[in-house]
Amino acid sequence: MAQPKKSNSNDNSAPLILMAAGLVLIIIVLIWQLYKSQSNNYNHSMLLPTATSEIPYPEVTRVSLKDAHIAFDEKTAVFVDVRSASTYDQGHIPGAINLPLDQLEASISQLSPKSWIIPYCT
Repeated sequence: MAQPKKSNSNDNSAPLILMAAGLVLIIIVLIWQLYKSQSNNYNHSMLLPTATSEIPYPEVTRVSLKDAHIAFDEKTAVFVDVRSASTYDQGHIPGAINLPLDQLEASISQLSPKSWIIPYCT
C-alpha cells in the first residue's frame, strides 16, 4: 500500500515569507520618503525670507554682493572684517583689515574718511 505524501511545511511558508519581506520593504521606503519630504520642507522654510521680517538697522546702506565684488576687483573699497582676530585668522577676504567690532570705535580713525569702507562679519 502506498503511503500518503507528507506535505513539506517549507513549501507553504516560502510565499508568506516573501510577502512579509516585501511588505517590510514597502513600509521602509514609505517612511524614508515621508522623512525626506519633511526634511526638505523644513530646510526650505528656514531659508525663505518672510514678509514680516525686517532688516536690522535700515538706516545703514547695504552693499550688494555684485557691487562689493566689483569694488574688490577694482580695489576701490577697503574691506573691514569686524569679527574677532581668531575668526579672522581662520579665513577672510584677501586684503581685508581686521578691526573687531568691540574695538571698532577706537580704531576707526586708522581708516581714511575718503575711502569706501565695506565692513563685514561673515
